[in-house]
Amino acid sequence: MAATTLVFLGTVRTGGSGSGDGGSDGFDEGSGRPAGTRTGDSTALAVRDGRIVALGDEARALAATADEVVDIGTGLLMAAFGDGHAHPLFGGLESFGPQIKELDSVDAIVSEVGRWAKENPDTEWVVGASYDPALAPDGAFDARWLDAAVPDRPVVLRAHDYHTVWCNTEALRRAGVTGTTPEPRLGWIVRRADGSPLGTLREWHACDLVLDQVPARATDDLVEAVRRAGHAYARAGITWVQDAWVEPEMAEAYLVAARSGALSVRVDLAQRADPDRWREQLGPFAATRARVAADGGELLTARTVKYFSDGVIEGGTAAMLAPYLDAPHSCGMPVWEPGALAEAVRAFDAEGFQTHIHAIGDAGVRAALDAIESAVAANPAWDRRPVITHVQVVDSADLPRFAALDVIANFEPLWAQPDPLQTELSIPRIGPERAGRQYPMGELARDGVRLSFGSDWPVSSHVPLEGIQVAVTRRTFTGEPADGWIPHQRLTVDQALTAATAGVAHQAGADDRLELAPGAPADLVLLSADPRTADPMEIRHARVRGTWLGGRPTYRAAGE
Repeated sequence: MAATTLVFLGTVRTGGSGSGDGGSDGFDEGSGRPAGTRTGDSTALAVRDGRIVALGDEARALAATADEVVDIGTGLLMAAFGDGHAHPLFGGLESFGPQIKELDSVDAIVSEVGRWAKENPDTEWVVGASYDPALAPDGAFDARWLDAAVPDRPVVLRAHDYHTVWCNTEALRRAGVTGTTPEPRLGWIVRRADGSPLGTLREWHACDLVLDQVPARATDDLVEAVRRAGHAYARAGITWVQDAWVEPEMAEAYLVAARSGALSVRVDLAQRADPDRWREQLGPFAATRARVAADGGELLTARTVKYFSDGVIEGGTAAMLAPYLDAPHSCGMPVWEPGALAEAVRAFDAEGFQTHIHAIGDAGVRAALDAIESAVAANPAWDRRPVITHVQVVDSADLPRFAALDVIANFEPLWAQPDPLQTELSIPRIGPERAGRQYPMGELARDGVRLSFGSDWPVSSHVPLEGIQVAVTRRTFTGEPADGWIPHQRLTVDQALTAATAGVAHQAGADDRLELAPGAPADLVLLSADPRTADPMEIRHARVRGTWLGGRPTYRAAGE
């Protein structure tokens, strides 16, 4: 079969020199290049058999005999985006239940839950996600609100952060949660003044009181969720994803999806280490990694272990070095005792697993850094590329440790804005001084730390251009504040694009995808506009015209 040649004509951001390491505006200052010309750009790119074969004039010369020529026009061709921290399967599953994600009031959520329950009378449990926890004071939701819509069947809804659930009275009854139920070790039962459960459960063991009662999803449903997630990612220009929370049944679904062709994006599975049984997981995790390597095809790997160092600030469960202002008795809820986290990270690191640690509070970040430092000191050197994700509040003494330990700082840049989650929940809990240290991406970039971007989808939008806009402006989509929130932490457009492409490729261990060069896989995205020349507050409006994975189109916009 003859090789297929595809040629793109127009501006190509190759991701080479100048694509994030240059001056304050992303240009190589003093180069004498004409305005609008950047190092790392080319004027054409050619693909054959899934790999880039030529750039510039050499690529243009292939256009006459190419099977297809794509006119980039006023847009930009660049390396496809990656998502360095997300939950694709959860994102796909959200489409199965009540559609509550974009609703802006408790009444609207209750109405949608009632509608869905009425249209699905044979479904025993009403399960949905994900609601905005800022819609109720202190993020505390009452079971009786859901009872008004569905009194006779259990209802359980996940919050945006996936660290909290809201359930109705019947769900609490089936789970045996009453006023006399003791507080679980890792979790809080939000209670009324008389001690009875309100209907909001926070963190692992509390949420599991109810979630463990929900019937397991069929594998076919999980595979369909993977398929839907892949389509959503392709429309957003994404070709690689870190699934950052994988349980055994999820790994099986991914394998079925890979074998059946339902998987349409590159995915690495991060198996979740449980602080209560991680030693028992060492063997099974290695077996899953080997099975995925053997049966997962070219798109699927399982080389990472995920740890939750702490919870979330909006729920008062992120681990902080000093107490919360609204709870002076509490510094949050570490999921792991720091010494135990370090022991587990050392053990999995010794088995060749990449480390991926959720850390939100400054104490959680310190424990994550300590654990990685202990693995570096105890184990032989190898290309470990450890990741700390979210990195919300960092003590100033810990910032230099990221570069010293060669830690990848994975940010969810869409969060770096003063939205209601910040103004209504997080900032009142930690106060202005700690709030002013949130998401230090600019400072870490200046220190030479490798940044990667993620979405945490479905916690927040999976669309990379939305997060890139916020990373560059530190403003809400309506423009607040005019000078940017914590503006010294802003990134240049090129730095943000690099974090969303080469930064994620480095995290993935995909050194052949660090830049667009001959021999590299043709993982590409075509945008309708060049974010580098757009009004920064308009970056998110650039459309994805097409996405290619290994030279094969996974998405093309209508009319392309």
